[in-house]
Parts: sequence; structure tokens; C-alpha cells
Amino acid sequence: MHPITAPTIGGVLRLESMSVTDLAEVTTIEKQIYPHPWTHGNFLDSLQSNYQGRVLRDSEGSMLGYFLMMLSVEEAHLLNLSVRGDLHGRGLGRYLLSEIARLAHSSLMSSILLEVRPSNPRALAIYERYGFIRIGRRNHYYPATDGQREDAIVMRLVL
Repeated sequence: MHPITAPTIGGVLRLESMSVTDLAEVTTIEKQIYPHPWTHGNFLDSLQSNYQGRVLRDSEGSMLGYFLMMLSVEEAHLLNLSVRGDLHGRGLGRYLLSEIARLAHSSLMSSILLEVRPSNPRALAIYERYGFIRIGRRNHYYPATDGQREDAIVMRLVL
């Protein structure tokens, strides 16, 4: 656990390793904030593959956010970073990004790669303010409405 004080939330927050027992809460948040959420199976597969997952909880134990990251040779791949919808704009995403960067750096990664939807300007802005640079685009990467596909913007942060 890594306790912090977050002035925009108040109180002590706990960052804990994500486990299978967290997945019901994780998927509830996913469904609330994304039109095409990850499934329970997506998260379970990631945990079974030993990807790095963390959940952020408040002092009462309520889940505030989470992330999943795959560590590869010298580069981490951020797969999912999410904050509960009612808590957007309070600095929790930036805090989780700091923890992601700390974990990647301590695991001897030289950079972090991620994909983000062009239709998610809030996430794009957070990543760019944090220092991620747009390095490419993956055509038709994400599922979209009416059976369509949406591109992904590929971003990298050098550690």
C-alpha cells in the first residue's frame, strides 16, 4: 500500500495491487464511464498474465480508480487507466499516472506507451499535460457505435 493525502478528495488514499476480488467493482466503474468497456474477462486475462494492476481506494474502502499496465522489454504499455466518473477533474488521474511512471521506472522501463481514443479529449489533455507525446495512429483500433471502428492515437512518455 502507498498512502497519500489528496487535497481534492481529502483523507488518506490507498493504492493496492488489483486482485480478482476487485473485478466486480472495476467492471462496474468501466460500465459507468465507457461506451465500450473492458469485460470481466479482459481484466481477468490481464491479471492471469501477471500484468501490473492497481486500485485506488479512499479511507472507507471505496474504489476511486484503477490501472493495468503490461511490462515488456524496456517499455511499459498502459492498457487501462480509469477514475470513477463522479471524481473526474480532481487530480486522481494525474496521481495514478505518477504511480504508473514510478512503477515503470522502478521496473527499469525506459518509456510508457498507450493508446487513446480521439473522442476522449479529457484523457488526451491529461496525457499531454503529463508529458506524453503523440507518436502515431492505429486505424480502426477501437470498437465504436453501429459496428464501426475508431482510430487510436498512440502516445509515448520517455522516462
